[in-house]
Amino acid sequence: MSDSTGRSRRHWDVTLLRLRAVRDHLRESLLFLPAVMLAGALVIGVFLDRLDGHHIGPLAPERLTFAPDVAVLLLSTIAGATITTAGVVFSLLVVSLQLASGQFSPRVLRGFWRDRFSHLLVGLLLSTFAFCVLALARVNTDKNIAPPYTVLFALLLTLASVIVIVVYLDRIIRQQYVGNIMRRVLHETLRLIAELPYGRHVGERAGNPVPPPDPDTLGPSMIVTAPIDGWIQQISRRSLLAATPHGTVLRLETRVGAYLTMHTPLATLWPPPPPDQRDRINRLVAHSMIVSTARTMQQDIDFGLRQLNDIALRALSDLNDPTTAVEAIARIGSLMRPLLLADLPARSVADNHGRILLTPHDPDHATYVRHAFAQLHVYAARHPQVREAIADTIRMLQTACADLPGRQAARAELGRHLMATLPGVPG
Repeated sequence: MSDSTGRSRRHWDVTLLRLRAVRDHLRESLLFLPAVMLAGALVIGVFLDRLDGHHIGPLAPERLTFAPDVAVLLLSTIAGATITTAGVVFSLLVVSLQLASGQFSPRVLRGFWRDRFSHLLVGLLLSTFAFCVLALARVNTDKNIAPPYTVLFALLLTLASVIVIVVYLDRIIRQQYVGNIMRRVLHETLRLIAELPYGRHVGERAGNPVPPPDPDTLGPSMIVTAPIDGWIQQISRRSLLAATPHGTVLRLETRVGAYLTMHTPLATLWPPPPPDQRDRINRLVAHSMIVSTARTMQQDIDFGLRQLNDIALRALSDLNDPTTAVEAIARIGSLMRPLLLADLPARSVADNHGRILLTPHDPDHATYVRHAFAQLHVYAARHPQVREAIADTIRMLQTACADLPGRQAARAELGRHLMATLPGVPG
């Protein structure tokens, strides 16, 4: 592969990272979709105004024509009612977020932010309000009838708003049910697990597995430091390799889902690149990952485990809700079984140019088992039924991976947690 082809592929991989990050941000934004709908309503308003001006005669719907005074009263009433309803919807949304954060975990709030139906309702209410306000300015009280198509569209917006409000009330009640929250987290995580060991979300193949070299035998090195603080949301392994000269060994000193502290080691390179290339390599390595203020599910399978654990731990705290904890443990079992059966990306890979990428901090199967159960059996000590649920889940996982090669460390970790959950039980 030529250098120009490598640079083109690196640019494309980084662009995909950025696009996925922007898409994820827009999906959680309460501003984006309502703004698009508001702009669309304004454009439709201009079009209907011209249509009313040219075809107000025989093409006008006679049964839906209004006198100008009646249209003014109708439009002003709709505008006032919709903006008031929008305030109520915002209040309901804030209350829902507070309840979910206090009862389950602050990390499950992203599921409420990503609810497109909430965005749709807010956008519909704002669009109806803005359309009716602008329509009021187009009503000429000196004419016999008000602009028919404009008034008709305002009525359609109002009807749609009423229907969506009713559906939203039913939806927001159902969203507060802890089972639906856990199901959403589970399905989002299972989509990432289904792509293992490689996929467009979890990270595409960067090279072929090779035995990891011993860093002590590689000689002098260069350390790339982190330019900013934040949580690592995505990493492109192919971009990391493509950022270095041929024959380079690059060891990543962090992983997806880890917190990055500014000026701490981000990557180590053997041998050191030429001095005139070091600034460029520092920049390209940093650009090969997305760092932001919070963890997301873009590549972070471990974050799904963290959310389910948080719900279970909150239920075992002052809330004293062991039934919810048992349900969360069942969901953890549904997540861990396909994860233990799946192959994980290799921690040492080499490309066709002799470049080697080492990712020793990536979680292995044993790490996922530890993150799934390490805290649970500690806080479940006072609840025999919860300990039994943990033990049953661990036994199920032991059976699932009993004959799989490369799972020795995971089986040993499962045995340790089974003994810690039910002392005296052989692992």
